[in-house]
Amino acid sequence: MKNFNYDVIVVGSGAGGAMAAYTLTKAGHKVLMLEAGRDYDPKTETPMFQTNGQAPLMGSSTVDKDFGFYDATVDGGWTVPNEPYTTGENSEFLWWRARMLGGRTNHWGRFSLRFSEHDFKGKTRDGLGADWPFDYPDLAPWYDKTETLVGVCGTNTGLDDMPDSAEGVLHTPPTPRVPELLVAAAAKKLGIATAPMHRAILTRPIDDRQACFWATKCGKGCSIGAAFQTTTSLLPMAKATGNLKIITDAMVRSVDVDNSGKVNAVTYVDKKTGNDITLDAKVIILAASACETARLLLNSKSKHHPAGLANSSGQVGRNITDSTGANLSAHIPALEGRPIYNEDGHTSNHLFVPWWGHKQQAKGELDFPRGYHFEISSGFHEPGASVAGNLQGYGKQLKDEVKKHFGARIAFSLRGEMLPNKDCYMEIDDQVTDKWGIPVAKFHWKWSKHELNQVTHGLKTAKALLETMGATLDKPLPSAEQAILKGGQIIHEVGTTRMGDSAKDSVTNQYGQTWDCPNVFIMDAGVFASNPHKNCTLTIMTLAMRNATWLGEQLDASTGPIAAWES
Repeated sequence: MKNFNYDVIVVGSGAGGAMAAYTLTKAGHKVLMLEAGRDYDPKTETPMFQTNGQAPLMGSSTVDKDFGFYDATVDGGWTVPNEPYTTGENSEFLWWRARMLGGRTNHWGRFSLRFSEHDFKGKTRDGLGADWPFDYPDLAPWYDKTETLVGVCGTNTGLDDMPDSAEGVLHTPPTPRVPELLVAAAAKKLGIATAPMHRAILTRPIDDRQACFWATKCGKGCSIGAAFQTTTSLLPMAKATGNLKIITDAMVRSVDVDNSGKVNAVTYVDKKTGNDITLDAKVIILAASACETARLLLNSKSKHHPAGLANSSGQVGRNITDSTGANLSAHIPALEGRPIYNEDGHTSNHLFVPWWGHKQQAKGELDFPRGYHFEISSGFHEPGASVAGNLQGYGKQLKDEVKKHFGARIAFSLRGEMLPNKDCYMEIDDQVTDKWGIPVAKFHWKWSKHELNQVTHGLKTAKALLETMGATLDKPLPSAEQAILKGGQIIHEVGTTRMGDSAKDSVTNQYGQTWDCPNVFIMDAGVFASNPHKNCTLTIMTLAMRNATWLGEQLDASTGPIAAWES
């Protein structure tokens, strides 16, 4: 690139790519970032104060806007024009792509729970899946640094599934809502703890990012920077160093090698012109999302890498998992007719139900090996196009009934850990290409008994919580097969380029450096060795900060794996 002598190319501008770029640029390294989506400026494009009443269909979801008219994913979703993907026989999988600067961080729920000691060594504990090549204490100080930079509200609970942050790191969380206090009381009767949800929402200002003023849904985007997204934080901070250049509408086609098989370039399609452009590359960081990075590696075949780049283990595209998901809700008579007031808060659950069953699992008392948590939806929200409940009548009678029921429903959303299995993987579909002629991803998916048993347990627990609060569930619980959401629907896919201790059964080492290509790093969720029940974004950023710091040190050193490769 003319007049910009970059040290590193980063593919992707979301959680991992932006954190890697921020870390390297702050250390003095020049970074060129390639983003497949369009440019996006949340300060001018975010509809923070527009209401559902101003939107088509009262802001409801459509095929073009899966999470409603105002969702911050301005380009992308489970269906992206001109970018198909396919599924294998008897497989259902949904693949979310955010084709915009900042990627999924413009859209995500901001839930920011640390993985715990239980999460990093699951195989050691129950013999299933894979262990991470490090343990929680190795990552704990990096979690502190990431939470401090990003801004996370919550409290130290002392619960075994919620590791504490260092003193002063966490921002003060918002006060629980009345329905959440009712959930907490019901859970306590059942011997289950509740806790403030940790979210990447500022409740005190940081640099030029303002504190949340509890007014609009975070999913719309946040022009004041209170709800974390890379487009209002890491990217502008990295650009301020003078060491970052970003090219948007750059769909990377391949990572290229020289005659000896060494990686030396990246080729991307300029989506505005349709032209292919090849850039020399000293070091490449792939952070395009777990499945997009795996697709890119599998498509980067050559005589030196016939199974795809960095795939001598055969593990690229394997070990894919998503969080399990299931929902159960009910009307709570005790909440009827409450005085209506503003319960927005930071517009998501202030309390949640963390996993409480590690000791039961250790004793063999449960028929599934990994945990889950409940997110809570409750309270007074901005009305949409529908009203829950079997309401009858019309006129004033119906209006009074709606008002009486407003805010009286509580919903539990289960989010659980999935274990990798041989039936879940992605590959390249050589028969289908996207608009730019790039072969597309093909997904194979099947839930195992572990996930189905987990969902069964979760539905029974949610039912018990609702009934303890006075709800009556008229219908029997659905089966786990009926209740569990589709693969990809929670948008937590990980594991497609798994890290490990050995090149035989993993794609990268603990720093995200690929075993086969020392100058290619992966810094998205593809490297996860397991998929704990917690949102993966905080850990993506934490790993990216740690691993990019290590990479920067290697670039500065006269000896080491990068220097050895260059020689």
